[in-house]
Amino acid sequence: MKISDRDVLLAIDVQNDFCSGGALAVPSGEKVVPAINRIAQRFGNIVLTQDWHPRDHVSFAPNHAGKQPFQTIELDYGTQVLWPMHCVQGTSGAEFHRDLDIVRASLVVRKGFRRGIDSYSALFENDKKTPTGLLGYLRERELKTVFVAGLALDFCVRFSAEDARAAGFDVVVIEDACRGIDLDGSVASTHQSFRQRGISVVGLEAFL
Repeated sequence: MKISDRDVLLAIDVQNDFCSGGALAVPSGEKVVPAINRIAQRFGNIVLTQDWHPRDHVSFAPNHAGKQPFQTIELDYGTQVLWPMHCVQGTSGAEFHRDLDIVRASLVVRKGFRRGIDSYSALFENDKKTPTGLLGYLRERELKTVFVAGLALDFCVRFSAEDARAAGFDVVVIEDACRGIDLDGSVASTHQSFRQRGISVVGLEAFL
């Protein structure tokens, strides 16, 4: 696969809390790190996202009396999954995995920092209208194809890929550089969504 200066690698939430031993560990989450590092060598444009929650964030189950992680509540913008407390601003859990090569990243997008709204997508918060600023960056840089990797495939990777596609970008998800949570069949649903939206899914062999 030929990578051009109009392509961008978007590495989603490769943070300690989403890796083994973290507060919201994705199974084998840390295994995306060497894959992303290897792929990133091919890209001139690299963007990282970072979950960055205040302690009183609305998505945290401990902030709702009687609620347990992975239960849901209804908010103004729809159904919200409640998560264990994770990626709290300034904590080690919110830091990028120590082996992730972040030196060449041109932009770090922090999301989920507004107390009253969660943010899965790198482009919009969960109300689907509050922008993170990444869309403007991609357009101003005149980038065309967004390659997505990271954590977790069936949540933040999925929402980011779908929003980028809806915004008119060509989107490629690098499946070998992602790991999923698979909550109630969410991985299968993600693959179905990608097919319906014309989002390509490739493996590492495409970059060899």
